[in-house]
Parts: sequence; structure tokens; C-alpha cells
Amino acid sequence: MTATAAAMSLASGEPPINFAAHQLRAGNLAGARDDFEQMLAMLLAAIYPGARAITANPGDWGIDILLGELSGLVIIWQSKYFWPVVGRSQQGQIRESFDSALAAAARNGYRLSQWVLCVPASMDAPTAQWWDNWRARRQRETGVSIELWHENVLRNHLVRPDCAHVRRHFYDPYVPAQTQRTPVRDLGEDDDTALDRALFVRQLRAAGHVEVGAAKREYFNADLLAREVLDKRVPAEVAALSEADGVVHSIWEARFNAMAFAGDPRLPGLHAEVMHDIRESGAFPVQLRAGPVHRCGLMHRVVEDRRAGWVIHWRDIA
Repeated sequence: MTATAAAMSLASGEPPINFAAHQLRAGNLAGARDDFEQMLAMLLAAIYPGARAITANPGDWGIDILLGELSGLVIIWQSKYFWPVVGRSQQGQIRESFDSALAAAARNGYRLSQWVLCVPASMDAPTAQWWDNWRARRQRETGVSIELWHENVLRNHLVRPDCAHVRRHFYDPYVPAQTQRTPVRDLGEDDDTALDRALFVRQLRAAGHVEVGAAKREYFNADLLAREVLDKRVPAEVAALSEADGVVHSIWEARFNAMAFAGDPRLPGLHAEVMHDIRESGAFPVQLRAGPVHRCGLMHRVVEDRRAGWVIHWRDIA
């Protein structure tokens, strides 16, 4: 189905399909992976009535969803909740998943005819080139057909009339339970001046940023929030802070790796894309009571801790 046909089959006014909904519903990335896999199992059962999910107990033989009989020829769909982009850091996982499926088939006496990777995002250019080369080579070597169901392919399936129940169940508007957010405070003049010397500001300057006032305010509020959490030592909040730190760091890493091959060492657009992904992400734990300002500020804290930066040579500045 083409994108135009898919759009025409979806009634005007129905909500768009946003794969971040899995993070909103689950509350974290681990839960989002399971939720995305459940969606795929329902979607494939609607398209191929014989398709079935395989439970890992303790291992899943490299199978998430299966079509066929494990006594003969099978097609396997592999679910990978890579978000917000499929980049270089995911290539190893893709290779390992395919090799695992091949090894399990040889070990357990069935044949793999097709292997389909399902991801809720798109590949960056270097990874797309790697995929095309890897796919062609492994198809020649193994005789197994390899396909990619990226975000657009999944959307085209989800807007089909026979898959409408899957789309409604997983992607109709979802509003998580409302929690009271931590208030945002303004910087004092002394705080603003002191932050001029901060590492995260120097990293922004190195990337060519002229205005950094909003970044200072974000960092200031995130640092206050983090200090309060660590001082109170409530286990759930401390765990939530650690998880949020991991979320922002992983978003930065994915975007940085996707742009590391750009010609400009200042990586223009990196900061804007990372902050956009952070604001839109539904993976932040609700126990932290952090709004967009605090969430973006947590990214600045990662930079201040010398774990990230906004230029290709960020470690030299750190």
C-alpha cells in the first residue's frame, strides 16, 4: 500500500500513529519494548491469521512472532523497539538477532525462509547503507529472505481496515495519569553569571550557540530537582532520577551517532533534535514529577558531568 492510499483509507480526524505511545503507556523503555511486541503480534495475527507469538522460556529461539510450523518452513518477525532513530549503535543487535534465529533453526530442526526486522523508527543514512549491504550479503550466504518493516511500513499496515482494531487499541489518544509537576524557578542574577563558566555552556558555545539563557534555566531547575531527590533519598524517586538520566543520555547517544559522520564538526542541529526528542519522549518515569524544562535540564547535567557534548570533539572540551 502506498502512503497516499494509506492516507485515503484513514478517516479524516482520526489520530496519527505515534510509536512513542508505547513509552507513554508502559512508563519506561523496557515496558515499551514489550508493548511494541504485543502490538506486532496482534497486527500480524490480523494480516496473517496463522501468525503467533513465541514466549521466551527461558529463550525464544530468536523468534518473536512466527508464521509456519516449527517442524518445517517458517517466517520469523523480530521486534526491536529502537527509538528515536535506528543508528550505528543498533547494528550489532540486528546482526546478533539474525544469527540467533539461524542458529536456533539449525539446532531445532526447522528451516527459516524469511526473517523480518520490525522497528518503530527509520534508519539514518549510514545505517541504511549498512543495512542494504548486510542484507544483500547475508541473503546470498544463507538463502534466507530478509526484510525491514520500518515505521512507514508499519503505519501502512496499521491503517488497513482489517487492522483497525489494532490501531485503535494501541494508538488512539492516551493520557497518562496526571501528577503534579515540580514548579519551574527563575534564575537569580548571581546564578546566571555563575553558570557562564559551566561546562555545558562552553559546550554549547563550541557548537556555535549564541543564546544560552534557556539552557541555563533548564539546567538550574534540573539540578535543583536532582539535589532535592538525592537529599530526600526516597528509593522510588532516586530510581526515577537514574532512569531519566539514562533516557536523556540514550537519546543524545542515538542522535550523536547518527550525525557523527557529518562534515561539520560542530554538528549543527544536534542540540535541537535531541531536545525535541526529549520533550516528545514518553519514557520519563512519572515518579520524578519533571516537566519539559527539567527534562531538558537533565541533558545539560549529563553534559556537565562530562558524559556528552554538542560537537564532535566534545571530549577535548570536557
